[in-house]
Amino acid sequence: MNVVVAITAASGSIYARQLLEALVASQEVERIAVIYSANARAVVAHEGETMPKSEKIEEFDNGNLFASPASGSARWEAMVVVPSSVGTIGRVASGVSQTLIERAADVMLKERRRLIFVVRETPYSLIHLRNMTTLTEAGAVILPASPSFYSLPQDIEAVCQTVTERITSMLGIEGKRYEWGE
Repeated sequence: MNVVVAITAASGSIYARQLLEALVASQEVERIAVIYSANARAVVAHEGETMPKSEKIEEFDNGNLFASPASGSARWEAMVVVPSSVGTIGRVASGVSQTLIERAADVMLKERRRLIFVVRETPYSLIHLRNMTTLTEAGAVILPASPSFYSLPQDIEAVCQTVTERITSMLGIEGKRYEWGE
């Protein structure tokens, strides 16, 4: 599987780090495209996160609309925007493709490929909800960064892992995850 991971400037870069670690570790994942929005690196640094490095990972500049994730003929099978700002959601929902993140998401929708937005915002305005409805109707998955507590997580890493496990599950990637009743 070839996966695009877009990291926007919403708070919650821990989710991006955990997802990249899981994708790098997965034997099912061959390639990972990583795209940072204009301010995402500043948020990642502010939150004290360090993204993993791997031969599987190729970074693309968000301004490069000639990069492979911008093309439907490229073999990117899924995309996760994590964390996703509501601004990114709004631009994609309205069909605006001025950056590589927006264009890659548009490609996923038009090619009917898996597109997941891990929204890190609260509360939602009516505009946010309408944009998320539009994307859902177009085939995207809205996966709010809302951790669960059934597994009795003991630290922030474990709390956030409950969301990361949902993301990998939605991608169809095998892995260890909490199941009800364990």
